[in-house]
Amino acid sequence: MINDNLARAQALEQSADNQDLWDRVKVILCSELGEDVFSSWFGRAQLEQFSDGLVHISVPTPFLKQWIQSNYLSHMQRAWEAECDTIRRIDLTVRTAARKVQITPPQKAKQAARRMDEPLISESPHHERDFLKPTNAQGFSGSLLDRRLTFGTFVEGAPNALAAAAARQVGISANKNRITFNPLYIHASVGHGKTHLLQAIAWEAQEKEVLYLTAEHFMYRFVTALKSQSALAFKDRLRGIDLLIIDDLQFLHGPQMQKEFCHTLDALIDGARQVVVAADRPPHELESLNERVRSRLSAGLLVEIENPDYDLRCGILNRRIEMARTACPNFDVPAEVLSYIGANVTSNGRDLEGAVNRLLAHHQLAETPITMDMAELKLRDLIRTREHRQVKVEDIQKLVCKQYNVSKQDLLSARRTRSIVWPRQIAMFLCKAMTPRSLPEIGKRFGDRDHTTVLHAVRKVENLIGQNDSIAHEIETLKRDLSE
Repeated sequence: MINDNLARAQALEQSADNQDLWDRVKVILCSELGEDVFSSWFGRAQLEQFSDGLVHISVPTPFLKQWIQSNYLSHMQRAWEAECDTIRRIDLTVRTAARKVQITPPQKAKQAARRMDEPLISESPHHERDFLKPTNAQGFSGSLLDRRLTFGTFVEGAPNALAAAAARQVGISANKNRITFNPLYIHASVGHGKTHLLQAIAWEAQEKEVLYLTAEHFMYRFVTALKSQSALAFKDRLRGIDLLIIDDLQFLHGPQMQKEFCHTLDALIDGARQVVVAADRPPHELESLNERVRSRLSAGLLVEIENPDYDLRCGILNRRIEMARTACPNFDVPAEVLSYIGANVTSNGRDLEGAVNRLLAHHQLAETPITMDMAELKLRDLIRTREHRQVKVEDIQKLVCKQYNVSKQDLLSARRTRSIVWPRQIAMFLCKAMTPRSLPEIGKRFGDRDHTTVLHAVRKVENLIGQNDSIAHEIETLKRDLSE
């Protein structure tokens, strides 16, 4: 038993070391490629294994694998070699679901009854999930649906209450042939529950023709149709859907893709068909989208899921712990540990679930009870992430607008009055000081301004900070607010 526990502990330590190495590689890639490119193509890449010089990276779709291999494999190789000189080869694979089945009408009732009975955290060491891939009468096989992502398992709180209510209303109305909030656009940062709500809508409206697609899957299907010379049939079938759900719209790239998506959006909305879209930013901040698509999306209901507050974080933790006990009945988390995690792991729901998974793993493998000391040790990197969180351009613009009582439209406009120019220059300075964005990237985020305009703003604020203590204090206060 001692040898087994030692082997398990060593395996856990090796896994943690490999993950730290992968995290450093991702930092290099993000710095080299830029945040937008990195998020689009590497945001959901996972390190599966690293041993004997062989790196095994998995991605969720064949399209993503092909794109990385064609465009970024050399970047990955250099990044890995910079951190570890024993690298021999990088292998990319597509993650597959543990079990895929086709939904047939007799199965639906049984599956709906079972949704609430199975734990989110299983006994499997790979945390296997049960996915379903419904095929509708239009001949479409959509992206995978996790049958546990329903409204019944969604933890609601003040930050997500409006989004949950709107999503539930859309799901109910779709079954009654009523159109509600069309299109419904949900935006939030990573791990705030967008995908959960979208898949819950798909499950709720199973009586209708529903198609759930990620943006990557949409691009993959369209490219495949073009190659097989069946693009017209693809468009006709897509526009016959009662409810179209598109997730992760920020990953939709390319003028041809956006043109086709816009035509589909127009056809569905004009034909009284429901459309639901989710992304990590509101439409007007998705610079890669053309103006027509942004305008069409903005005409519907835009709902933001805000950062989870303490009560919501504790609610998520309690739900995850409750489900973990289904697989491990003696798993117990003291109230002080629960409060500690809720107060300090503040980024998103996925980090909260990751915290519970870590505690569960160490409880099972090391056969030790959960204590405050153990939680502080095992979750220290999650707490560190909070202390040194990455500031986004959107965060800076939002804070500066609030601080100086200007609108974001004014901040991005060509207006040059003193009351707008000064907040704009401060925002540009903070973007250069607190984000990895280059001067051209910052200029693009401020109304497509030239990089020399950004450089002028940065130098002006720097000079004033050195000359005026009041301005220096003002800037430091803004920096502190952004870092908290």
